[in-house]
Amino acid sequence: MTRLLVAGETLIDFVPEGHGALDAVETFHRRAGGAPANVAVGLARLGEPPLFWTRLGEGPFGDYLARTLADEGVREGLIERDPDADTTLVFVSLDPDADRAFSFHRNGTADTRMRPGAVDDDTLAGTEWVHAGGVVLADEPSRTATFDLLSRANAADAVVSFDPNARPELFEGTDFADVCRRAFALSDVVKATAEDLVAAGIAGPGADDGDAAELARAVCDRGPHTALLTRGPDGALARATPDAPWNPTDEPLVAEHGGYPVDPVDTTGAGDAFTAGALAALSAGDPLSEALAFANAVAARSTTAKGAMTALPTRSEVRSLREAHEAT
Repeated sequence: MTRLLVAGETLIDFVPEGHGALDAVETFHRRAGGAPANVAVGLARLGEPPLFWTRLGEGPFGDYLARTLADEGVREGLIERDPDADTTLVFVSLDPDADRAFSFHRNGTADTRMRPGAVDDDTLAGTEWVHAGGVVLADEPSRTATFDLLSRANAADAVVSFDPNARPELFEGTDFADVCRRAFALSDVVKATAEDLVAAGIAGPGADDGDAAELARAVCDRGPHTALLTRGPDGALARATPDAPWNPTDEPLVAEHGGYPVDPVDTTGAGDAFTAGALAALSAGDPLSEALAFANAVAARSTTAKGAMTALPTRSEVRSLREAHEAT
């Protein structure tokens, strides 16, 4: 059995030397990134190395990403190389609070060219959990390939999770909200922010972290049995219907955790770190409240260093953060 399979883009993040708008930054540092890749590496660092279906360009950037994934212990059986495409590049800017903005360069890159059927039925039959993100749904044929994977994962009785990771500016000629509604209908678990759900048409323009309980209900109303709503430094809220395997009751189960106070250096990838923690905990059978606390600790620890993937913590680092918090 394969407990976890992650699908989606791997790319290069160019992280700035300091804070400021992109037009003012003079020095960037190359880092491996991409939300699904971050989740895959996050799981590997937590001792749960997943299968990872991704597509890398040829050339030095693709070589760097392939080497990074291998060094991190991500299982390589589904990592493809595309001889006719480049690798996506993303330039990141940070404001004084370590919040970030992105500039994508991904016209016809390898992650937009994933093909249906790359994950065969035998692999899915032995997989307990399949996770995908929203960026890879912006382009064909990767959109069709990802929906095909999620549909067949459902048929194979795997748990399916989805992170909208809203980047509506990438969806030229395609309605991001329509794509998300289709993804939600195929998913058992959705991890999102209020901003994601506004972009997905699930919430109105004024929705924010204070509406997390109602937003979680709205997510579950669209098909998933579990909604995980992250709220930045204020932690996260989860809602699970009676259909969820981690809800032992006949009523919806709601859990909240206020997060862990840290001094953030870079919040890039914190949501992916949370996702890795939640998947690791829930797939191992932890209660919903413990999974939420663990995921928040993974996310908090990840913000204390620069870079999305480079800052992902090990279990021992997460344990140390939680113990230090409990001791105060």
